[in-house]
Amino acid sequence: MGELTRQYNWAHTSLGPMDEWPASLQITVRNLLHSAFPMFLWWGPQLICFYNDAYRPSLGNNGKHPHMLGKPAKAVWPEIWDFIGPLIEQVMTTAQSVWYENQVVPIYRNGRLEEVYWTFSYSPAFDQTGQVQGVLVTCFETTPQVDLVHQLQWSEQRFQTLVRQASIAIIVLTGEEMRVTIVNQAYARLIDRPVEALQGQCLFDIIPEAEEPFRTILKEVRQTGEPVFLYDQPYWVHVDGGKKEGFLNLVYQPFTELDGSITGVMVLCQDVTQQVLNRRAVVESELRFRTLIEQAPVATCLFVGRNLVIEIANEAMITFFGQGRSILNQPIRDVLINTDADVAAISLLDRVFATAEAYVATGVPASLTINGTPGTYYFDLSLKPLRNAAGEVYAVLETAVDVTQQEVARRALKESESRLQSIIDLAELGSYRIDVATQRITKSPRVAELYGLPELTDVATSMNAIQESERKWISQVLNDALKPDSNGFYQVEYTVTHATTGRQRILRTNGQVKWDAFKQPVRIDGTVLDITAQRELQQELERQVQQRTDELWASQQATERANQGLAEANRDLTRSNENLQQFAFIASHDLQEPLRKIQQFGDLLSTQYGGQLGEGADHLHRMQLAASRMSILIRDLLAYSRISTQQDTTLPVSLTRVVQTAVADLDLLIEETGATLQIDALPTIIGDASQLGQLFQNLLSNALKFRQANRAPHVQIRCQVVPASSLPTLLQPTRQTPAYYLIEVADNGIGFDEKYTQRIFQVFQRLHGKHKFAGTGIGLAICEKVVANHGGVIWAQSQLGQGATFRIYFPNQ
Repeated sequence: MGELTRQYNWAHTSLGPMDEWPASLQITVRNLLHSAFPMFLWWGPQLICFYNDAYRPSLGNNGKHPHMLGKPAKAVWPEIWDFIGPLIEQVMTTAQSVWYENQVVPIYRNGRLEEVYWTFSYSPAFDQTGQVQGVLVTCFETTPQVDLVHQLQWSEQRFQTLVRQASIAIIVLTGEEMRVTIVNQAYARLIDRPVEALQGQCLFDIIPEAEEPFRTILKEVRQTGEPVFLYDQPYWVHVDGGKKEGFLNLVYQPFTELDGSITGVMVLCQDVTQQVLNRRAVVESELRFRTLIEQAPVATCLFVGRNLVIEIANEAMITFFGQGRSILNQPIRDVLINTDADVAAISLLDRVFATAEAYVATGVPASLTINGTPGTYYFDLSLKPLRNAAGEVYAVLETAVDVTQQEVARRALKESESRLQSIIDLAELGSYRIDVATQRITKSPRVAELYGLPELTDVATSMNAIQESERKWISQVLNDALKPDSNGFYQVEYTVTHATTGRQRILRTNGQVKWDAFKQPVRIDGTVLDITAQRELQQELERQVQQRTDELWASQQATERANQGLAEANRDLTRSNENLQQFAFIASHDLQEPLRKIQQFGDLLSTQYGGQLGEGADHLHRMQLAASRMSILIRDLLAYSRISTQQDTTLPVSLTRVVQTAVADLDLLIEETGATLQIDALPTIIGDASQLGQLFQNLLSNALKFRQANRAPHVQIRCQVVPASSLPTLLQPTRQTPAYYLIEVADNGIGFDEKYTQRIFQVFQRLHGKHKFAGTGIGLAICEKVVANHGGVIWAQSQLGQGATFRIYFPNQ
């Protein structure tokens, strides 16, 4: 501001150039500009304005700075001239200073007129002659402090209003004596005293009975500055005519002044007497409810909350869960986790909780283990949603009554009734019931159809449907059954005429009278059977019996003739078997004898005259070969014949030993061919060891005989048990069993075309020339016969050049 003041063109003002100013003005301005305290000066008749840097911030932005410098006061402060004009005049005329504190003096600054508070003094400014030539203003702005005071006042007023209007009891106690500084009507009502009787008084002089324990708490809060919170605190005070007591939620808050000192304690009291009593009532109610559940004679459980936590369950329900008391306070989803039934039970509970709709069911089955006994148990089940005061579902109450015995009995009864009804239906029975007192008869649909009458009629109407000649004695039978000395049972047969069609039926009726405690007849229960067809059948049977008797006599005559023919056939069969045995003997002895002579003389001729025969030697050699083949053929035929007519298949035979024997017999051939054999463990079966030996010796010798020229034979004998269903459809064993031993004999020989699979088991069938492979073509026929004799079947599978596999199926018995 010093620079602005020096550069200002004072020549245009009433003061003139600065160097022409009186010394008093210059000194005053110099002191003003060098002061660190906010100051400004009005000088001369026009009250020209001067101000320093300390005052400059009070002018704000976009206001009077710097334009007010060198301007007349009235032109600069028109908005407050009505206030400051008289003050300036007063100071100028009286030469007396004035002082104002926190005075509101509006000022235009920051682009607007603001209400600003000041503490200031107006002092006369003298010239060198001692005359007042101006006014020196010393000031500082107090707007922030005044605003703060106003806020505090407003806050205090608001606090007082809040305290007075608060529904919660509030009291402020100050000093060591705990004097009541502030108290509201709610607190006065709480202790049943008027506000006027409390204000300014020492609290414990008014309610000394509350001094303990509250004085100690108040003292602690004042000393520590820490609030104290008490909940459901019991209290009591004397009131006119008695004692007032209840429960309070209390907050003890230190009462702090602006300087931070603690002068007292503010106490907030909320009367929670009713809430505490209500909670206690709820607790007592819940305790009674829990006791009721725990002592309930039926299984009871309470599932609480959306997670369905098992909060209460009596011992009966805990037993049903089968997991002990560990289920308590667990969500049902953590308890039922095993089966689909568990998932269904949880879903049902969820539905009841979500929809608030109760669920009731009877005879619900559940697979449980109760007291160590697993089984299916039955329950009458009830799931009831429980609501809170707001009407919201907060829990589900389950009760389960064990009705296993009743349900089992009911189901047994139902099953018995069903079986009885099935029997009645199968027997084509009808039923009826007669009420003795009303003489009304209730008929089953079958009986009503037989009579052609409604199901409910009187006895007389039904009696009229009976053939007239039989009514009297049937009535007598009924009357006799109703007598006290009777056992009440009767059975009659009679004829009824259908009421609409006129068709007659023969019926058999049984009845049993039911008595009351005084041996008086109450009702008759009975059954009706239509025996019309039986009677017609009986007549037909009598006719057929006579007819069959006549036919039997004729058949007996024919049987006698047939028996004579059968005896003749048996004699022929015996002769045939004897001839077959004789053939076997002739083949064994008589046919072999000439062949042996041919062979012996052939050997003699070859030895003695072989050199003289020339080309005849070749003929002789061929003759010997033919004789040898004939001998082998006869021997094989004999073997085949014996297998067909002689067999002993009743002893256990170890196939392992049989194969071992066959391998020993072929030992030389195995060694010559370099063959290798791989043989699995084989079973023991019922059979003929000799025949089984022929079977495996023929199969093994064929495997060695029909080998490939450039490869050593390799033979495998494998065994496994297979079900009958796995056999090929075309194979039909001679004995049917659920399972078979499958024995495979596989080689790596020359094999054969599978189109010959059936042909190779026929007698004399060969697939190769006799000069290439020796043999008679009977070996495999013998194998098939042996397997058939033992209840099995044999089959072969092969491809040329890839070996052959023979599959044998023996019964697994």
